Parts: sequence; structure tokens; C-alpha cells
Amino acid sequence: MAGRRPADETIRGGPPMAQRHLPSFRFGFAFVDLSLGAAYYCPMFEASVYDERRVRLCSLLRGRGMKGLVLLAAHSHSPINYQANSYPFRQDSNWLYYIGLNEPDMVALVDIQDGATTLFADELSIDDLIWTGPRESLAERAFAAGIGSFLPLRSLAGAVEKKLGLLQVSRIQKDLLIPPLCRRETKAWLEGLLGLPGNALEKGESEALIFSIIAMREIKEDREIREIERAVEISVEMHRGLLLSLKPGWTESEAAARVRYTAERRGCGLSFSTIATQSGEVLHNHVSEARCREGSVFLLDAGAELPSGYAGDLTSSFPVGKAFSPRQAELYKLLFAVLEGTTAGLEPGKRFREVHKTASFLLAAGLKNLGIMKGDPEEAVEEGAHALFFPHGIGHMIGLDVHDMEGLGEDRVGYGDSPRSTQFGLRSLRLAKAVVPGMVHSIEPGIYFIPGLIDKWKAEALHDSFIDYEKLEAWRDCGGMRVEEDWLMTEKGPRRLGPVFDKSPQAVESARRGI
Repeated sequence: MAGRRPADETIRGGPPMAQRHLPSFRFGFAFVDLSLGAAYYCPMFEASVYDERRVRLCSLLRGRGMKGLVLLAAHSHSPINYQANSYPFRQDSNWLYYIGLNEPDMVALVDIQDGATTLFADELSIDDLIWTGPRESLAERAFAAGIGSFLPLRSLAGAVEKKLGLLQVSRIQKDLLIPPLCRRETKAWLEGLLGLPGNALEKGESEALIFSIIAMREIKEDREIREIERAVEISVEMHRGLLLSLKPGWTESEAAARVRYTAERRGCGLSFSTIATQSGEVLHNHVSEARCREGSVFLLDAGAELPSGYAGDLTSSFPVGKAFSPRQAELYKLLFAVLEGTTAGLEPGKRFREVHKTASFLLAAGLKNLGIMKGDPEEAVEEGAHALFFPHGIGHMIGLDVHDMEGLGEDRVGYGDSPRSTQFGLRSLRLAKAVVPGMVHSIEPGIYFIPGLIDKWKAEALHDSFIDYEKLEAWRDCGGMRVEEDWLMTEKGPRRLGPVFDKSPQAVESARRGI
């Protein structure tokens, strides 16, 4: 962490006009200064980290034959139902990675030639001071991000024209590179600042910029791994807390509230909307007022997000009562075996599509042993018959986004140059390319009995050489269950992130017996 800045030190980088003395101040992750008020934000890492990342990005872009400017935009507060009533602020992840400042309404221009960066933002207004409290100056914010030049937002268009000449729509993504922006309101705001016509930023994307960002963000630095592991640690606490406390009669929303409380008590938010349900066969079934019933299986898919933006993502499944029913126990035993067998096969350089196939084969073989499937498990997987019970992928990358970089394009991030399958089930695999050291990803097998899907396949006699529909009827009310862990690939092999969280059938039922 950075300490106080010497009084005679000047900021580095940027044009000569920006070489000025800055007031000393302290910044770093989890630093709190009550005199600065609730609106004081600071980046997590040292300023040099962001400077070095921007320099490397520009080097990658020059290697792809690009020149000009990269424009990065912070998010704004997003209104719920009127402007002054906004959703909790969540910063753009590319901005967090390259700039680090967790504040709204800022833009950065990065010169591809040398990485020199200018921060565009406005100073604190008297209304800001009254309503949100004091915060650091524009100069201090620029220094915290390793940026040597800073100007008000109204200067953005002029700065672009000074470098590129008159800005025309045809030059967007050629000389002025902008990563994909997920919010239309951000695009409209930038169009106004740049003097562009409406929808100008809807046209085209820079593949060179996107793949350069992916190349950097998919390989996690040691400092990032420490943050993700901390997010996983808190996520484990969220899951273990509910495992040890949920009782029949609770509502699903009460269970979700307990999970959120654990995250917020540790200073975190949620990395995605919590899935807390007895209807696990609905893959993204969010919270309801349904009461937890003895004899049901409860599925919790939830993760913590640190103030830095790094995410954890875990799933656990357990009986609402003190023990699984006999059929539930058979299924959970199989699910845990699939988890253990799949993670045992992880290794550097292995394509994640093969990891998915391993999980699929183990599941099909286990379902055959239960009499639900039949025939050769390998052939069943090749034909996609197992997807009736496992219609999603085995995992995805994790980082500053819980589905890391998905906003850059799922196929670009997870597949690279490889084609995506069109087969039901396999087509939902988010990550297929080789997993190399530095990548963080989930492993999340599931078993689901989806009545509507079962009825459709049975009516069409789909894959009836691999599925025993008559025997399946006895299992169709078993709902769904899933388990999920977060893994890091290292040079020496895979490493499970976070503290030990035993999900074995024996451990789960032992925990539930104590409720």
C-alpha cells in the first residue's frame, strides 16, 4: 500500500501542463477517513499497477498495428425510477482494471503511442459537498490512478480532436478505440460529451482492443488472486452459515436475506442476484416467498463481491430437514462424485471443453447405474442425451465479473478462435478453450429433473436409446441440485480457492443434524 506522498514529488506521465505538485494524501484498499465523508473512494492497488497495465495494453495494441487513442468510461449512477433514486453503484470492470477509481462520471484517454493518460472529471460542486460530502480533488484522484494529466469533462471532445483531428463516426473503433459498453446510458452520455450523433457508439467494435483486454484480464496477477480468494472465503462463510441455520418454515427470501447479511457484515456486496430456492431444477430461480418444506432440497447459488470488484461464486445443495431422502441421497452422492472426478482431471493446458465432457461422462455413467440412463455413457454424451439432466456448462472464468469479461463477448472470452457447439447443453458452455496458469474458473456440475423438458423429450422419443423414460418417472419430482467451487490453475496444477468447505454427503448431513 502507498503511504504519504513526499511534498516535493511531482506526478509522472502526461503532457508538461500536467506536471504540477499535488497535495499529499493517503490511499489504498479499505482506508477510511471519516473527515472525507461517505463519498470518498480510492483504488485498491498502488498507482503504478494501473500505469503498468495501461502501458502493457498499448504495447499489445501496437503489436496489432493500432494507433490513436483508447477511451475508457466509468459508469454513472443508474436510476431506479427517477434520477435521484439510483441502484447501488457498480463500476465498469474494464475501468476498475485499468484506472481503479470507484467513482462515477469519469473518462480516461490513453495514447496508444506511449500510454500517456488523461483523466477527465469534474471537481466537487457545492451541491455534491452538501448531499454526498467532501471527497478528494481531481488532482488527487488522478494521482491515485497513476495519471499525470487531468482536465474537466467539457474538455474531452477538444482533447480527442487535438490528437485525431475532427472526430467522425467512421473513425470510432479505428483511431478512437472504445471497449464494449453494457449500458446504453453510458453510450448516450459519451455521445453527448464527444459531440456525436445519437447511436454513434452502437456501430462496430474493435477486435484488437477486445482481444488485448482479454489477454491481460484472463491471466490473474498474484494481487488479484489474493482478492478473489478473499471473496471466496467470504462466500464460503455465506454458504456455511445458511447450511448450519436454515430451518423448515423459513421463506426463501428470509434465507437470501441471511446470505446478504453475511456479505454486508463483512463489507461486501453480492457478485450476482442470489439464487436461494427449493426449485433447483429452474436454473436461475431467484428468491420467492415460498416456505422451506421438510423433505425438499435447498439450492443456494451465491457469492460475495469485494469493494475492489473481485467476485466469488459458490453453489451448495442440502436437505431442508436433517437428512436427504433415499433418492436425494443417491443423486447427491453421484453429484459429489462428479465434482471430485472432474476436478481430479484438471491440468494446465487442458481444454475446458474436455473438462465438461469428463463431467458429462461421469454423470451419464452414474445415472446409468441408477437405471435412469442406459447404453454406452460415452455415446450418450456424444449424442447429448445426458443434457436432459445437465443442460448447462461445467464452468466459467471468474474475476472482476462473476462471469469474467462476459461483456466483451462470451465467445471471444471463452472460445477464442474455436467454434461453439450448437448441441443442446454443450452450446451453453461458457468456457471451452485451454485453461492455462493464472486463469480462475468455476467447476459446477448439476443434476436436474425438469418436468416440462422431460415431457417434451419423452413425447418426441428423443434419445430413447439412452434414457429409460419409464424408470425416470419415479425420479421426476427430485427437483435439482448443484455444487460449485472456484479453482485457480497454476504452473504446478489446479488449486481450489478459499478455505476448506466439505460438501461430501456425510459432511452436509452432519451439518444439518445440528439445526
